[in-house]
Amino acid sequence: MDKFNFSNRRTIRKYSDKNIPYEKILEMLETASHASTTGNMQLYSVVITQDKEQKELLSPLHFNQPMIKGAPVVMTFCVDYNRFSKWCEYSDATPGYDNFHSFISAALDTVIIAQQFCSVAESEGLGICYIGTTTYNANGIIDLLNLPKLTVPLITITVGYPADIPQMSDRIDVNGFVHNEKYSDYDINNISKIYGYKEEMEENKHFIAENNKTTLAQVFTDIRYTKENNIHISKEFMNVLKRQGFINE
Repeated sequence: MDKFNFSNRRTIRKYSDKNIPYEKILEMLETASHASTTGNMQLYSVVITQDKEQKELLSPLHFNQPMIKGAPVVMTFCVDYNRFSKWCEYSDATPGYDNFHSFISAALDTVIIAQQFCSVAESEGLGICYIGTTTYNANGIIDLLNLPKLTVPLITITVGYPADIPQMSDRIDVNGFVHNEKYSDYDINNISKIYGYKEEMEENKHFIAENNKTTLAQVFTDIRYTKENNIHISKEFMNVLKRQGFINE
């Protein structure tokens, strides 16, 4: 197999019917597990969903995005301090991980292995798609996947062999996000240079028009990721962290 070129990677939302054996998923996760981790604690768990009926139940929790039912594999990467805390308790040690800082540490571990898995999977010829709705309906996912205290769903990824090769997503230039030695704040000229090309893309011009906006930024602030929704989701997720034992008031 040719070496995978990450400069040409694409998010895959349509998958072929080709099956991925469970053992193959485990093999890729074992490889991914050698990624960096906080204190070598591996503060994550991964729930693998291949069953059609289970995907049917999972789908509405992700707003029925077609990738959930269309992909052969759906993977939910979870923050997990439950397992480590039980090891401590069974080993005559007193865990103190029912707090927000511990959640952040475990969240970093979870993000790292999720991305490492994606890199491994893509190098094997598979396609992946991050599903950005896991934290929106975390309570329902907790119930469906039977997640215990100190365990929180954080990232969902669909995996499969690509049915087609979509267009690459655009990215801002590397100089737009790299700072040499110290952070250099942005003025209007920097911002125009970094994001100007997005406004000129024909697909974005169409996107702006169909949403009755005058700039692409307005589509983000007024339609896609509004302040009201962000505040609502933030409150709901904080309640999830309380429910799962990471915040005690």
